[in-house]
Amino acid sequence: MKRIVVVAAVLAFSAGAVVAQQDQVKRTQGMMKDNGKNAAALSAMVKGEKPYDQSTVNAALAQFDDTAKNLPTLFPESMKGVRLEGDYDASPKVWTDKAGFESQIKSFAKVVTDAKSKVKNLDTLKAELPVIGKQCSGCHETYRIKKG
Repeated sequence: MKRIVVVAAVLAFSAGAVVAQQDQVKRTQGMMKDNGKNAAALSAMVKGEKPYDQSTVNAALAQFDDTAKNLPTLFPESMKGVRLEGDYDASPKVWTDKAGFESQIKSFAKVVTDAKSKVKNLDTLKAELPVIGKQCSGCHETYRIKKG
């Protein structure tokens, strides 16, 4: 009887861990997808495809700021080696080069904070969006891998 209780407890704990891991993956991917959507909205303004809209800019920069604040928690050890949906996975460097990853996060956070105080019109958006994009690309080039 004790064995049944122990096995049931272990199975329940394992199922809970799997659900928590899946929730973490969804949270991480959701935040990255939101980054992409907001970057596309800002890019459309820069390219003249959409009119400049300060509320859209503010919302995008606020979301980038939220990402910067949450990035340190988006890739816990439990996600190491987890396959993600889509074309990319997190590189093992996220965990093996923690100092570099954390430095990249700090750089992204600083760039976003600076942009929030500077972007007030299309010209300042045109100046700041490439700086933000460079931070995103730098992290993606080092800490993201394309699935083969």
